[in-house]
Amino acid sequence: QVQLVESGGGLVQPGGSLRLSCAASGFTFSDYFMRWYRQAPGKERELVAQITSIDAVTTYADSVKGRFTISRDNAENTAYLQMNNVTADDTAVYYCHAMPPSREYAYWGQGTQVTVSS
Repeated sequence: QVQLVESGGGLVQPGGSLRLSCAASGFTFSDYFMRWYRQAPGKERELVAQITSIDAVTTYADSVKGRFTISRDNAENTAYLQMNNVTADDTAVYYCHAMPPSREYAYWGQGTQVTVSS
């Protein structure tokens, strides 16, 4: 069955770095767009970053541009989110999301908590 398993979350100090991973199985990973979303307490879920399937074009929310980097390893069926220079506003549950280019459906991971605090 389809699985998206996030890992790498935790507690990090302001200005620090964290790398999230999303291990995918049960579908042809290389054919899918991969996204990271996040949801902070009391806020709506927001799209953080996307990487397309074949040409790996990346897009970012303005709030993370220049600090976060999304990438993928199709040989390992894994997507990543490198988070640098984090701030308290980055505290949220981060979700991995997979979607075919047709956007007909999507898969979600269970989420991983990221807490930025000194």
